[in-house]
Amino acid sequence: MFMFGMSHSVGYAIQALACLEQGSCETRFVRDIAACSKVPPAYLAKIFKKLVDAGILDSKRGWAGGTNLARPAKDVTLLEIALAIEGPELMANCMLGYDCSGGGCGCPTEEFWKRTRAAVEAELRRTTLADVIASGRNRSTGGKNGRSPKGACQPTKTGLRSSRRARAEAA
Repeated sequence: MFMFGMSHSVGYAIQALACLEQGSCETRFVRDIAACSKVPPAYLAKIFKKLVDAGILDSKRGWAGGTNLARPAKDVTLLEIALAIEGPELMANCMLGYDCSGGGCGCPTEEFWKRTRAAVEAELRRTTLADVIASGRNRSTGGKNGRSPKGACQPTKTGLRSSRRARAEAA
């Protein structure tokens, strides 16, 4: 069975950004966000460098430094995050491995892949980091008040693969 999914790096980025935005993390150092989101610190530092370069994060070095979102979570889309991590090659290859980025790749699933890529890109463009955070909070509280349990500093693991799988199974 074919299953489209984003890379672990994109999933880690979303987990860490969700933790960063939750507000219950008092410090904003990469090592603290890594512990909060359970992402290896050295790997997260590399991911954050890409997010800073893309204008999604602001970062300041030193004892008074740290990392914060460059703009509100409601203004950061999952497509921006994925493109920052994966680059313009995001979903360039079709499901059979051909490079279909320019069209006319000769893949027998080319038309299917064009439609699928457009639908996935539209959903990633529509979904914001704030949407992901709210969804995780609602799940962790049973949908009661949309807030994380006291002292919680961990986003629910709602990586793109698991949420896409859940939607596919629901359909």
